[in-house]
Amino acid sequence: MTQNLVLAIETSCDETAAAVVADGKNVLSSVVSSQVDIHARYGGVVPEVASRAHVDLIAPVIAQALVEAGIEHSDLDLIAATRGPGLIGSLLVGVSAAKSLALVWKKPFIGVNHLEAHLYSCFLEEPDLELPLVVLLVSGGHTMLIAMDNHLSYKILGQTLDDAAGEAYDKVARYLGLGYPGGPIIDQLAVSGKPEIEFPRPMLHEGYNFSFSGLKTSVINYVRKNPETPIEDIATSFQEAVVDVLVTKAKKAAIEINAKGLCIGGGVAANSRLREAVLDACLQEGLHSFVPSRSYCTDNAAMVAAAAWRRYSQDGPSSLYTGADPNLRLPE
Repeated sequence: MTQNLVLAIETSCDETAAAVVADGKNVLSSVVSSQVDIHARYGGVVPEVASRAHVDLIAPVIAQALVEAGIEHSDLDLIAATRGPGLIGSLLVGVSAAKSLALVWKKPFIGVNHLEAHLYSCFLEEPDLELPLVVLLVSGGHTMLIAMDNHLSYKILGQTLDDAAGEAYDKVARYLGLGYPGGPIIDQLAVSGKPEIEFPRPMLHEGYNFSFSGLKTSVINYVRKNPETPIEDIATSFQEAVVDVLVTKAKKAAIEINAKGLCIGGGVAANSRLREAVLDACLQEGLHSFVPSRSYCTDNAAMVAAAAWRRYSQDGPSSLYTGADPNLRLPE
């Protein structure tokens, strides 16, 4: 049986990734080269450093993806790349590489919205998810509640008004001297902590928008006044506040729009407490829940390929004049 093979490239931030996916759901290869160690010394992603690393890594990562998939470039049907949102220098590396390959190999090219790709990470492992869905998209740069009425049809129910959830994790971790990235470190510390500190739940019952800047400030002020408090208790209490806000709003949205299920995506979706809370909330409300494997939560190219095939099937290829857009919005 003929398969529709997509080579996808993801370079929106600090992960250089390439994948080959068949029919928008069967992952033949997924290669991710992380720059975490490079940026850890700076306490966060340095855009110029990320761009240069992508330039060095992009060719070997693409080559490895093709080798692991066991195919030649002539077998491909489509070349895709994330075109935004993200860091402009990083995006340009991936988009330029994809367009060059499409031109040389005479294959159609399509530019993919990074946020749309995160939505389709759910369908890589469960392609028959029933719609409508509510998707909680949480990462270092975004915190959004999205109603997915049909494939490629979305409505943004709410989003962060200041810090994204992942950004709040990183800033709290930086203040506590825990290193970068902050999310996994706080998650690990929280396992042995006690949630005894009552940090605020910003905008908990105020619509579907989010705000985490005040919570971050509250944690910092508490630590200044109570320096003897075990860091594990701070981590646990902070994490409980974030997860409570995220899950309460997501559950309410799913009930309100009569969604069939609730999914999560984005880097923070790898957080163990959030995953547990989403599953518990859906069980209580009789909702179908889907939590992607951790490898599909963080930035990867397999999700880009899944979204690319859906978008290509509906809209056709992108022009080779299509550029990177660091502020690209999710189409509603």
